[in-house]
Amino acid sequence: MPPAADSARRLVLVLWACGPARPGGATLAAAPFVYALAARAFDIEVHMHFTSSTVRWLVPGVAAAAHTDKAGTRTVQDYLDEAQRAGVQFFACGMARAEHCRPGEPLIDAARMAGAAAVLGAAWDDGTRTLVF
Repeated sequence: MPPAADSARRLVLVLWACGPARPGGATLAAAPFVYALAARAFDIEVHMHFTSSTVRWLVPGVAAAAHTDKAGTRTVQDYLDEAQRAGVQFFACGMARAEHCRPGEPLIDAARMAGAAAVLGAAWDDGTRTLVF
């Protein structure tokens, strides 16, 4: 059921506890992507904020090596690609990047930088809902 006309039109997903170093992190990372894709199916604007160690999913090659299912049929990269095609916007936290990435280590081209203030600003907006994973 799509959202009512007067309800939220933006979803902010904060990825925090599903990084690649966490045991089962790739499996856990699938959930926010599923929510993102479902929201896009309802034409809801979606921002995914990668904080803490989840910022590593935005480092080229990391997501491609992480399977989200026991059968090994999908990777975090598959979800990143599908979400990007669906219009989901990706944001890397600057503090997380400084802590969890090597100096000069690139992020995928689709990633933009945005910190805690961006998430907090969105959380106070009446047209936005926020979920933390």
